[in-house]
Amino acid sequence: MMRRLLPPLASGTLFGAGLALGGMTNPARVRGFLDMFGNWDPTLAFVMGGAVIVMAVAWRFRERMVHPIFAEKFSLPDRTDLTAKLIGGSALFGIGWGIAGLCPGPGVAALVIEPVSAAIFVVAMLAGMGVVRLLEGNS
Repeated sequence: MMRRLLPPLASGTLFGAGLALGGMTNPARVRGFLDMFGNWDPTLAFVMGGAVIVMAVAWRFRERMVHPIFAEKFSLPDRTDLTAKLIGGSALFGIGWGIAGLCPGPGVAALVIEPVSAAIFVVAMLAGMGVVRLLEGNS
């Protein structure tokens, strides 16, 4: 059991620490980055640039691998179509990110730094996900 749980726990902890170190758990910094016509804060562009470099290296390694280290096969996207649901969901995500200054990953990571503020966001996010599932009839 521990062998199965340790890799996602370690990678999630590393991801959360990176988000915190990069300032992604600070809603004011995120909103400052999104405010291109006001008091723009470009520091998160460096966080994004670092993430792009890491992923470029990871994709090169993945091409040479038969299967992932901790799984039997890779779980890669297999659809390329754009639907109204995808575009609408993306727009709603972006609007929520701009208003709250957090998205799901940094919101969960912020639970460690500012539990009360982040908990409000995470509870609202989970409630929104639940409403969508109810409206779609999925469980």
